[in-house]
This record gives sequence, structure tokens and C-alpha cells, in this order.
Amino acid sequence: MRKLLDKFPLTLLVVLCLTLGLAPFMPLPHLLEKLKMLVSGELVEPVDIFDLLLHGTPWMLLFLKLYFLVTTAEQERN
Repeated sequence: MRKLLDKFPLTLLVVLCLTLGLAPFMPLPHLLEKLKMLVSGELVEPVDIFDLLLHGTPWMLLFLKLYFLVTTAEQERN
């Protein structure tokens, strides 16, 4: 997984998060809407679960990429 993430530029992941990860922008981004549904226990429809995965994937990839960058930098310091 790490080798695959290394091939993605950080800027591409940020752009994906700001576009697909937050689309549609009005009235509420899908990701936030689906997370609210998840917390309240209303995330039961397959299309809603798909939406959560679709709009959440860029964010998860970005967080993993940043985590790997930080851990690599810490390992190189030690």
C-alpha cells in the first residue's frame, strides 16, 4: 500500500479531497452528510454507503500519505 501511495503526488491527493471529497459543495458536502448519518445510525442504504466510500477515499488516501511521510521523516531522524 505504501509503494502505491508513494506514486501519487501529494498535490493530486489534496486536489481530489477538495473536489471529489467535498462535492457537492452546497448545501452540505456529501462526506459530512454521510458521516452525520453514520453517527446517528441512519447509514443503511447501499447508495449512502457507496457515497461515503466514494467521497471518503481521497481523504483516507491523503491521511495515509501524510502519516507515511511523517513516520518516514521520524525514522530518518533517528
